[in-house]
Amino acid sequence: MREEICAMRLLRVFFHFLSFAALAAAVLVGTIDAIQSVSSSDVVLTSLGNAWLNLDPESLTLAELSADDYMSADIWRPYVAPVLAQPAGVMFLVLALLFWMVGYKRTSFAGRFAA
Repeated sequence: MREEICAMRLLRVFFHFLSFAALAAAVLVGTIDAIQSVSSSDVVLTSLGNAWLNLDPESLTLAELSADDYMSADIWRPYVAPVLAQPAGVMFLVLALLFWMVGYKRTSFAGRFAA
């Protein structure tokens, strides 16, 4: 029983760390987009696919080939490509929220003094 509680606490800490990392990435991408928007006097939103392509182009092509080989040849275009077309800052914020929700522990219904 004690090991289960410790494992669950460790998983919550891990998901909270992932949430923090995604939130930090969202702030970083948002800051870069804001700087580019001010310098060009136009709204600039970096898509997740472009950010991934600028960061590591080989891994993007490897991910596409792996999705074609291991899952299905028709999974990349209808499901992954629209996600990669979304703004990177928004997608990182959504990931941060999802990771935080997974790691969230609800308080007891009866309160903290319940048995």
